[in-house]
Amino acid sequence: MNLKRLSLILFFGLFSAFAFSQEKIEKVYTFKIDKDIDPAMNRRVKMALDEAKEKGADLVLIEMDTYGGEVTDADEIRTRILESEIPVYVFINKDAASAGALISIACDSIYMAPGASIGAATVVNGVDGAAAPDKYQSYMRSMMRSTAEAKGRDPKIAEAMVDEKIEIEGVSAAGSVITFSVSEAIKYGFCDGEFSSLNEILEAKGLAHAELIAYEESSTESIISFFLSPAISGILILIIIGGIYFELQTPGVGFPLLAAIIATLLYFIPYYLNGLADNWEIIVFVLGIILLGVELFVIPGFGIFGVLGIVFILGGLVLGMLPNQDFNFDFVPASELFLALLTVILAALASVGLVFWLTPKVNQWGAFSTITLASTQERTQGYTSSFYADSLKGKTGIVHNRLRPSGKVEIEGEIYDAYSRGEFLDQGEPIIVISTEGTSLKVKKWEG
Repeated sequence: MNLKRLSLILFFGLFSAFAFSQEKIEKVYTFKIDKDIDPAMNRRVKMALDEAKEKGADLVLIEMDTYGGEVTDADEIRTRILESEIPVYVFINKDAASAGALISIACDSIYMAPGASIGAATVVNGVDGAAAPDKYQSYMRSMMRSTAEAKGRDPKIAEAMVDEKIEIEGVSAAGSVITFSVSEAIKYGFCDGEFSSLNEILEAKGLAHAELIAYEESSTESIISFFLSPAISGILILIIIGGIYFELQTPGVGFPLLAAIIATLLYFIPYYLNGLADNWEIIVFVLGIILLGVELFVIPGFGIFGVLGIVFILGGLVLGMLPNQDFNFDFVPASELFLALLTVILAALASVGLVFWLTPKVNQWGAFSTITLASTQERTQGYTSSFYADSLKGKTGIVHNRLRPSGKVEIEGEIYDAYSRGEFLDQGEPIIVISTEGTSLKVKKWEG
């Protein structure tokens, strides 16, 4: 009698514990990893896991279909999953290759759809898809091994998903990395079951009653994604370059500079938030502006500072679009590099063309009549701006202080302020006055 009573107590105790464990999972949070693993996806995962915690989710269920991506971003994602206080399951809907395999192995449970696969985690470069140097493979092997160990999966098999030289008897032969089908993954402990959908998984685990909370992109994230579009980035670059040019041509107006500043913020902030633009890339852009300003206002003419300024400005814009690691482009896909260069170059050319087309028309706009002087005051109408007598026109002399393009000239023993037509003239070179209008004489090199 006592044995029967003890058996009943144990039975009801186990039943209650099981029921209680099932009742604990009331909220299941789901989101997708369905694109390349990059800074944008890294940000999505971080926001999703943070939101799951805020909403009190008892379980996170990821739906995955990716061919991989950036190793550094995959490392950050798998670290977040390993450190998550909430259990994380993954449902591989089709593919979990490369970085996707690493992230999947970090999850507490792995489920796969019919026809899905996991593995092929060799690190490749972004230019031609060739295997990256061994130091990168070693880094990936160590991550796969330690992640598998942390989740009770075979670390040797995890390594063999990266390194084709690793041979595991009965599992893989040397010369090929491991990629498991569903049945193989189940056999070797890298999959906990085959299901056709998320709902099937929930039903099989007795979680059909749980509240399902799906990740939804916020309006802020939608705006950020909008400004990450290459077309929008190109328009912003056009405004940046055009605004800088018009502000330099009409200092003090303010509107072109304000437009350029706003466009710069709208350009860099989305890339910065997504982990693409680093501080140093923004500094490169700002340094380009400074160098261009030095060339225009401190060292008149167009020399090394002007060239460096343009290179730094365009370079900062290009680098801000790319997920390079401290100027290392080994893992930047060639298509992304080409698209970034094409976007910046086309936008720069379009802005130059727009400047030349727009400049003569600005004065015709009524809105600018209050801040610009659109009329001309002709000499035939009695107006004059000349500080010098007309008799100086045609006079010859020499350069007193180097013209670059402004400086001083000496004519018949007198020193005058002067400027050339853009060319640099060294001290002592012969000049001839071609215009006396304005506060400086306009001169050119005299070949006579």
